[in-house]
Amino acid sequence: MNEAEPITVACLDLAGTTVADGDTVESAFAEAIATLGIVSGTAAYGRALAGFHDARGESKIGIFRSLFDEPRAQAANLAFERSYDQLVDRRGLKPVPGADAALARIRGAGVRVCLLTGFGRSTQARILDTLDWWDRVDLTLCPEDVPRGRPWPDLILTAALRLGVDDVRHIAVCGDTANDMLSGRRSGASIVAGVLTGAHDHDRLLTAGATHIIPSVAAFPDLILRTPADATPTPDPG
Repeated sequence: MNEAEPITVACLDLAGTTVADGDTVESAFAEAIATLGIVSGTAAYGRALAGFHDARGESKIGIFRSLFDEPRAQAANLAFERSYDQLVDRRGLKPVPGADAALARIRGAGVRVCLLTGFGRSTQARILDTLDWWDRVDLTLCPEDVPRGRPWPDLILTAALRLGVDDVRHIAVCGDTANDMLSGRRSGASIVAGVLTGAHDHDRLLTAGATHIIPSVAAFPDLILRTPADATPTPDPG
């Protein structure tokens, strides 16, 4: 990136990246598959949970489709959304420390912000309502807005189109999963930053193509707003 190629759009993930929801997603997943008779302690549960962890960042309906036929996948997805809402009621949600300030600083610098998610639209809206974040962002996108969810680049490229990006190299991506990194690299974004506050660890994010690894989203503004001389990319593992 150089002075002629500034970051003009930042695409950030929700759960695990900007939103600290603990194990709420995993708990909702466990409750959802329990409605289909897959309960803790069984081999089927272990396989499903392993598949869920591996696929974090993908659309939730996509994860359920990888495990079940279409009718059962739809039923599990509805159960997931109900369970997630109920868990939010009981446990609440809070931003990752520094996320509020990061979003404000990014937008204050004139960079437009898009929040991306693998959740369905109703769950995404519930999160934004709970955190009162609608005025923090310029655009929100979910799998229902695109032909393909992550790890494909469609969410990021749709953000680029809707926000009028001149060059995909002007996009920066921030996420906590391997699928976030894959979608970012496939989109052509010049910065694809992995954070260590969510589902996948440093090595998994790096292997998936992260250009930078940062402790949390709180460090993201420094990364995308700093001058080129200050930026220190993570070395290419290959």
